[in-house]
Amino acid sequence: MSTEATTATTPAALEGTEPPHGVGSSLPSAESRVKTEGTFPYAADLWAEGLLWAAVLRSPHAHARIVSIDTSHALDMPGVRAVVTHEDVPGEAFHGRRTADRPVFASDVVRHHGEAIAAVAADHPDTARMAAAAVIVEYEILEPVTDPEKAFEAEPLHPDGNLIRHIPLRHGDPEAAGEIVVEGLYRIGRQDPAPIGAEAGLAVPRPDGGVELYIASTDPHADRDRAAACYGIAPEHVKVVVTGVPGATADREDASFQLPLGLLALRTGCPVKLTATREESFLGHAHRHPTLLRYRHHADAEGRLVKVEAQLLLDAGAYADTSSEALAAAVSFACGPYVVPNAFIEGWAVRTNNPPSGHVRGEGALQVCAAYEAQMDKIAKKLGVDPAELRLRNAMATGDILPTGQTVTCPAPVAELLAAVRDFPLPDLPKDTPEDEWLLPGGPEGAGDPAAVRRGVGYGLGMVQLLGAEGTDEVSTATVKVHGGTATVICAAVETGQGFTTLARQIVQETLGIDDVRVAPVDTDQPPAGPSCRGRHTWVSGGAVERAAKMVRTQLLQPLAHKFGMSTELLQITDGKITSYDGVLSTTVTEALEGKELWATAQCRPHPTEPLDEAGQGDAFVGMAFCAIRAVVDVDIEIGSVRVVELAVAQDVGRVLNPAQLRARIEAGVTQGVGAALTENLRTPRGIVRHPDLTGYALPTALDTPDIRIVKLVEERDVVAPFGAKAAGAAPVVASPAAIASAVRAATGRPVNRLPIRPQAAVAT
Repeated sequence: MSTEATTATTPAALEGTEPPHGVGSSLPSAESRVKTEGTFPYAADLWAEGLLWAAVLRSPHAHARIVSIDTSHALDMPGVRAVVTHEDVPGEAFHGRRTADRPVFASDVVRHHGEAIAAVAADHPDTARMAAAAVIVEYEILEPVTDPEKAFEAEPLHPDGNLIRHIPLRHGDPEAAGEIVVEGLYRIGRQDPAPIGAEAGLAVPRPDGGVELYIASTDPHADRDRAAACYGIAPEHVKVVVTGVPGATADREDASFQLPLGLLALRTGCPVKLTATREESFLGHAHRHPTLLRYRHHADAEGRLVKVEAQLLLDAGAYADTSSEALAAAVSFACGPYVVPNAFIEGWAVRTNNPPSGHVRGEGALQVCAAYEAQMDKIAKKLGVDPAELRLRNAMATGDILPTGQTVTCPAPVAELLAAVRDFPLPDLPKDTPEDEWLLPGGPEGAGDPAAVRRGVGYGLGMVQLLGAEGTDEVSTATVKVHGGTATVICAAVETGQGFTTLARQIVQETLGIDDVRVAPVDTDQPPAGPSCRGRHTWVSGGAVERAAKMVRTQLLQPLAHKFGMSTELLQITDGKITSYDGVLSTTVTEALEGKELWATAQCRPHPTEPLDEAGQGDAFVGMAFCAIRAVVDVDIEIGSVRVVELAVAQDVGRVLNPAQLRARIEAGVTQGVGAALTENLRTPRGIVRHPDLTGYALPTALDTPDIRIVKLVEERDVVAPFGAKAAGAAPVVASPAAIASAVRAATGRPVNRLPIRPQAAVAT
């Protein structure tokens, strides 16, 4: 697999012309060696003296009334130390992100397959699992509500009803109409985060009656507060220590896993460990929202958009979780990175008896991108216009207005990105020779007649929000300490693979001229830094580290500036040396630090946003990022197999902070998008998760990953962001499925209105 452009269009930032350290260099992760050697301590590796093992009993039904729960048989088993149910929750019985609608343990009713009902602690993991299975639950099975369209008329699944949120967006003239009208109905499947490592954790009781949770959290302070409320104790008596996070393409906060763990530790007075099976992982954590989308686009005779009408229905599953935020993103970005003077969007998020949906990279934006790009292809086909040219005629730019009424103040080089991928040379056609059979869809002997293979080229333009939205207080705190030639960064920003710990080291290296920079482990004794999503830590936590480092820099330089009668602004730190503008002062950072201990704490808080009003209007987003992808696919139009040949990527990144990490983020995002486009769909007939394992759930492998050509990175700095950088992981996830579907349409002439693309949808008629 090739991942760089091979022509002169290769971004300079990825060519290796970079400083030896500091911002802009490809500084490797401090954890890279131990992770590749297999010695990095993940949560599943933890141990404690007197350890007990936990297991959770989960519902086999999608919807049922609980008639009774009998734990006596489990308690009588040798080695079992405790069994807890809803009756044993001493504090708040319900929890949630925005809405406290999810029970710690199901009590009266089960609302989804895999919902936690009881938890067991025993002296051996096998004993714990057998004891959980010995808990007798009598169910009255109820008819599940699995069709989100029927949720509006169905009996309420929750006291709050089935409707979580409705956003009616109104922008412009409802009577506006275009000469060209195209319509479409689209369905997006349920994608699972499928983390490499399943959930695991350790709970240790404290002498003060509290508990310490050692878990792979990506939002430790929120997890602490949620746990404290459940346990009925003060937050200061719960400590969350972040253990190694084995990658995160979504949240790692599976409360049905974390909360029982601490309850068992408090009940038994012993450390308790829980390691989820892959099946439990699939059943417990949140998935991408399955979405039904109806669109009608109006355009003039030149293909310029006049009006977009859409209805978006998000299946939230059993509980609200982050569905309100996902819906806001879907509605706000429903027209894509295009200029649309008139837009009328209806969006709903509803409860069903399907597995819970929540934060997965690019939530809301991915679903609508697949639909609006299909609409753009339809307009281009109807007008006989090149699909790329049609998109260029409508491309958004800085200063344009979103359908929410918000002005796009950040860099929005959409046309430049699209032109870059359009003009990049197309890959060679495969030769019709035996040694190149692997190039055909399906691999060796996997395709039919090579004469039935058709090549298609398609485009996807994606946009994502940066940071939280609608009034979310995005604040982070960081401390930088310097002593003995070593700098330490203390910040509760969790490293999930996005590269924050490496970036923090680079910031301090560049600001203070100190090579030895360490990042302290994360726990809730530190000030909060917020969740690890939507590029927050690059922007907010990185900004806090930069401010703290600059404060330490001032402390370091002030005595020298005072001694020589000049301001600190006239001194610079380069390559570990402090020099003045006139050359009078020249010393090393090491000499200036001798005998000193310096530290500073700073916060970073972006400008405020506001909730969308009753017409879907408001300045809801701090910033946005954009990505253009051109997909080239080969399709066997007789059997419907698809091979993605190449994905050419151009992305709006603001500023390249670490070339190697940026390349990895883009590659990972594109690959996740390939999975959403072709293979990943968690099937849930009647609400029951089928094949909750990595055999039944098909993740893309290295053989499925195409050549990824990073053809252009636009480094137009966002003036309101620290360093001017934008997050890079989500935008390619959003754009690549739409581009692949567009290419399959071009190859087959079929509409391709569902993701993932099924073989029958790629068979030409």
